[in-house]
Amino acid sequence: MNESLLRELVPAVIGVLVRRGADFAAAEDAVQDALLEAVRGWPDDPPRDPKGWLVTVAWRKFLDVARADASRRHREIRVEVEPMPGPVEAVDDTLRLYFLCAHPSLTPASAVALTLRAVGGLTTRQIALAYLVPEATMAQRISRAKRTVSGVRFNQPGDVATVLRVLYLVFNEGYSGDVDLAAEAIRLTRQLAAKTNHEEAAGLLALMLLHHARRPARMSSDGRLVPLAEQDRGRWNTRLIAEGVDVLQAALARDRLGEFQAQAAIAALHADAQAAEETDWVQIVEWYDELVRLTDSPVARLNRAVAVGEADGPRAGLAALALLDPALPRHTAAAAYLHERDGDPVTAARLYAEAARSAPNLPERDHLTRQAARLNAQLRTG
Repeated sequence: MNESLLRELVPAVIGVLVRRGADFAAAEDAVQDALLEAVRGWPDDPPRDPKGWLVTVAWRKFLDVARADASRRHREIRVEVEPMPGPVEAVDDTLRLYFLCAHPSLTPASAVALTLRAVGGLTTRQIALAYLVPEATMAQRISRAKRTVSGVRFNQPGDVATVLRVLYLVFNEGYSGDVDLAAEAIRLTRQLAAKTNHEEAAGLLALMLLHHARRPARMSSDGRLVPLAEQDRGRWNTRLIAEGVDVLQAALARDRLGEFQAQAAIAALHADAQAAEETDWVQIVEWYDELVRLTDSPVARLNRAVAVGEADGPRAGLAALALLDPALPRHTAAAAYLHERDGDPVTAARLYAEAARSAPNLPERDHLTRQAARLNAQLRTG
């Protein structure tokens, strides 16, 4: 059975049910029930019209629940007679579902979960495994999110920027459980970029493709984090790099620069270097200048300081870093790196150890601890 086809059909089927009178939460539940029947029945008896089949079954599920729920009867379901099976109207509601699932009234975590469920077509169990939380916890999160947006009019305009941030959060979760969230985020962003023709949607797609291209080289065979400068660039996916660069160039040609395009341009410059020492750090600093201008993000300023250290020397990087809040995530790790490049292994070792204690994940903590141990060993033997 084609699971990817099922997932692609989910938003369109939810949209049909909503336009027929179901509220969003009830429609989404009914479609999930229909998907379970499809998983059970399609391998032996696949339908000629998959979307029509899902609409028919999901609508029956919705009507069954609505008729059995006395507390809902006072709302007078607008369509009491089940439509006869047949061709489904060719209206694509996917884009409106993107906007609904990224509604500003939702927390980022809830928006991500609801997007993966309603637009991505993932099950609650798959999402829970991906985020390493109990299935019951994720079910509650999704239920609360659906209740929050159920009163939102389906035809209200949405904010593409909010949707893009939700998809970026999905991508940054990477991979865990049986769902590759990075690949899923690319699939959904590719879909959104095609539907909106928005330059920042294209910029985010390019950024994802360029980062994803480096994924095979990010971890060693024994599970250790491999920094960008030490990665085997022969393992980078050149097909994804080429696609990312093409998508980025088309977006930049529209001359409406946004933060995702700027980030993608930085990633493209890294991808263009055949070796770490060939990286065009001067251009990267210039793109970070654009990114800071667009966002005034402390994280962008932190990354710019490191890039300045590569382009103009570690002391220039440390001077730029000194202007930033030391409480910034990875500030201490950046300072350790720049002090090591400046020939101060004592300070660098101390800062690497300090950064390891506040690292956001185990691979990063392990990497920083090893950096501190390496320098301390050199100091003992030197």
